[in-house]
Amino acid sequence: MARGKLIVFEGLDRAGKSTQCASLVSSLQARGHAVRHQRFPDRTTPIGQMINAYLTGASEQEDHVIHLLFSANRWEVASSIKADIEAGVNVVIDRYYYSGCVYSAAKDNPSLSLAWARQPEEGLPRPDVVIFLDISPEAAAQRGGYGAEKYENARMQQRVRELFKSMRELGEEKEDFVTIDGGEEQEKVAAAVEAAVLEAFGRVDQGSLPLRAVKPLQ
Repeated sequence: MARGKLIVFEGLDRAGKSTQCASLVSSLQARGHAVRHQRFPDRTTPIGQMINAYLTGASEQEDHVIHLLFSANRWEVASSIKADIEAGVNVVIDRYYYSGCVYSAAKDNPSLSLAWARQPEEGLPRPDVVIFLDISPEAAAQRGGYGAEKYENARMQQRVRELFKSMRELGEEKEDFVTIDGGEEQEKVAAAVEAAVLEAFGRVDQGSLPLRAVKPLQ
């Protein structure tokens, strides 16, 4: 039995990640694939509830502390993600450690660099493909619900977009990224996403490639 694949969606707030995640999950299930849909932060766990309070403005946290809480939230479910993939289940994740790193580094805290933020993520399952939905902060701000959470403001989103570019060039994961224009019509974006994901499926299965782990920077 072929192992499952790890598929991650990244991008700015309101880039369409949740919509495209749901679309891909439905498409894969229609093709007969077993699929798990995971979202980070996972606000159902005790750590996730602390993160939710921070994001909605109900509490404050020191920059390093909240970053490590976000990382711990991913580690809480890392073993179950690996177990599902080994059992042949495809895992589709809405935001992963890339978001965790760039949003923390975007605060311009001198002691919280992109490289520092990435260190706690070393050892997490590495995606087989990362779909980056690219959209300008201005376009994202026009979408419904924008501004409801802590990081949804023009300055932060512009900085996040810049850092995503740096993140894609930081480690060996850069070869895992597929950039898709998130400003296109939903159906066109969905078709591009599905094509990129099916290409990744073929690459992994043809090479019998194992699930990898995030490595330290060289």
